[in-house]
Amino acid sequence: MRTSIPKDELALLEVRSYTGNIYMPVNQQEIQEAVNYLSNFEVVGFDTETRPNFVKGQRNKVALLQLFAGERAYLFRLNQVKFGSPLTDFLADARIIKTGAAIHDDLKGLRKLCEFEPCGFVDLQNLAKQVGIQEFGLRGMSGLLLGFRISKAQQTSNWEATVLTEAQQRYAATDAWISLLLYQKLISLTPNSL
Repeated sequence: MRTSIPKDELALLEVRSYTGNIYMPVNQQEIQEAVNYLSNFEVVGFDTETRPNFVKGQRNKVALLQLFAGERAYLFRLNQVKFGSPLTDFLADARIIKTGAAIHDDLKGLRKLCEFEPCGFVDLQNLAKQVGIQEFGLRGMSGLLLGFRISKAQQTSNWEATVLTEAQQRYAATDAWISLLLYQKLISLTPNSL
């Protein structure tokens, strides 16, 4: 099994993004409905976005929480909706696996908004290491394990904008979607040891 993919080879792969339904809950009832839906799944793709800050030593608050399962991607605009229960209860539920890449900083940022005890989180980078893979970013892992790449063009866009563009929404949903696909692929590589 290959453990890495050269950048020039990665650049030649087809670019794919999440094309399904995207929901952006705007009030507590819609947040509760989203949590109810996501709670039906054993594994959920996870990511966050923060408006970039180009001043050394300064970091903005997490602006967006992305969760994906089944056929729905949820984008929670944490700069516009209350971050607390039921979202924190969901993120603290050990029965549901939440998976993403380099999640330590994501969780640290979320806990600055509202203190909770994250449970059930699985970092894709740790799974990759366990099977000997040397690609740790979502883009590289996607190319190596799934045969396509994802765009990172919106990564440094303004996640605190009043309205997120269609490109921002697709980018954010793609990161949560691809996290779940990569988790499933990595688990399939070593079904007995993970």
